[in-house]
Amino acid sequence: MTTDIPPINDAHPITDIAALQAIVGESGELAKAKALTRLDRHCRRFIELSPFLCLGSADATGKADVSPRGDKPGFVRVLDDHHLLIPERPGNARVDSLRNIIANPEIGLIFLIPGFEETLRVNGRGRVTADATLLAPSAVDGKAPKLGLVITVVEAFLHCAKAFRRSRLWQAEAQVARTEMPSLACMIMEQVAEMRQVAGPDAASVASADERLEQAYRATLY
Repeated sequence: MTTDIPPINDAHPITDIAALQAIVGESGELAKAKALTRLDRHCRRFIELSPFLCLGSADATGKADVSPRGDKPGFVRVLDDHHLLIPERPGNARVDSLRNIIANPEIGLIFLIPGFEETLRVNGRGRVTADATLLAPSAVDGKAPKLGLVITVVEAFLHCAKAFRRSRLWQAEAQVARTEMPSLACMIMEQVAEMRQVAGPDAASVASADERLEQAYRATLY
């Protein structure tokens, strides 16, 4: 498998800030002034209501990654005006985000609340912790996380609803039937088979993988 990426024919790349700004114009005064250096009462309340966020990170070479994090509302704990704690729940042990943060602590978060068209963006620096005392309040059903992310807040600000208005994300009529694509296990098995240039999975193998995945969901969420 080659890792070479073919070029795209782009006759008008934007390569400097002045050219970019000339196209989009200048931000309004409120947009420029809204970034906070701490978590105020509105940020705290937003985080308290949020059951889902996206975590952006990059490794030491700048290779970027975005990872979802979700749990019951308020699973991200506000430790004080400048610090958050995100519990690391069981996953597939790839720990891409944690590896990145150990190499490069700069991170970005976007918090979502179901039904809200606005989001909260938090930028800062992260560190991985295994401090049992710090992690204990994040226990669920008596199971405390083994690891967590402590985020030092550098910048926090609310983001407008345009993306959600355009995407109609929360509107029931915009939902796509899950049958429009194969199951997760099926897609991954087919992708791996294509990369390895071997025959794709049969129906029985896919069904078995689907069942194992559902069992894992039931048994290892915490």
